[in-house]
Amino acid sequence: MLRRVSAKVSAICRKGNITQLDPKLIMSRQLHARRIEGVDKNIWVEFTQLAADYQVVNLGQGFPDFSPPSYIQEAFCKAVNGGCSMHQYTRAFGHPPLVTILAKFFSKVVGHDIDAFEDILVTVGAYQALFCTFQALVNEGDEVIIIEPFFDCYQPMVKMAGGKAVYVPLRPRFEGGKALTSADWVLSSEELASKFNSRTKAIVINTPNNPLGKVYKREELQLIADLCIKHDVVCISDEVYEWLTYDGAKHVKIASLPGMWERTVTIGSGGKTFSATGWKVGWAIGAGHILKHLKTVHQNSVYHCATAAQVNNGFNMLS
Repeated sequence: MLRRVSAKVSAICRKGNITQLDPKLIMSRQLHARRIEGVDKNIWVEFTQLAADYQVVNLGQGFPDFSPPSYIQEAFCKAVNGGCSMHQYTRAFGHPPLVTILAKFFSKVVGHDIDAFEDILVTVGAYQALFCTFQALVNEGDEVIIIEPFFDCYQPMVKMAGGKAVYVPLRPRFEGGKALTSADWVLSSEELASKFNSRTKAIVINTPNNPLGKVYKREELQLIADLCIKHDVVCISDEVYEWLTYDGAKHVKIASLPGMWERTVTIGSGGKTFSATGWKVGWAIGAGHILKHLKTVHQNSVYHCATAAQVNNGFNMLS
């Protein structure tokens, strides 16, 4: 039916600078899929357009106003000039040198031997890692616990996968008139426990948290871990800001806690780590029996990430 529209040039009429189609040739059936209903608006698209319209500084998105470290830029330039292979496809699930260094580096952090080719998926930014995770693991009617406040994409991604978002808030804890810090936003253990049931498939945590900046303490993560293990629930841990900690706060990966490696998908970001958000290099790390399902979504959507952007992305230096 769409071919009829493009074929019948005679049906096109012009009114000023606007090209219109004959209404009789436009599809009468519902064109969009129901799964995208209610998720068409995006706050970042709106912020960016408003900033452009009024020529103001855009504080809405988390990208810096300075360049990546010089060694990162030099590595990228070297990759772009590195011959034919740097401009062609690489391994679909991650450039071999990159997944190898990620496995080596994060094995030390997590305290678990990570298999570079089974336990890691390189994605088009952390955003796609999240999308692959929800699409791969959430079924129609599954409940996914989201801790408020949260990064905006969690809810629409859960909805598009057919799941139901269930919310539990971080609440401010006031003590002795002290100034409130991000650490003073805490979960109620009773309220959190009440959200778990037989329909709960996953919980999403974000540490350090966007927008609060809260870095979850080990005991807070242990509370979440205990509930995940008790109810056989997957933990989706968004840790793209893991290196942005201050005032002595220590980032702890929930996947490093006992019993959690087998049920956690950890989301990371080269863009956030090295101030190169436009390169769109992210990853998901987790046990191979989980990651294989994310890879199925990845290979049937984007399939592959830019080769040159994956070369020497910085963890060689850190390790």
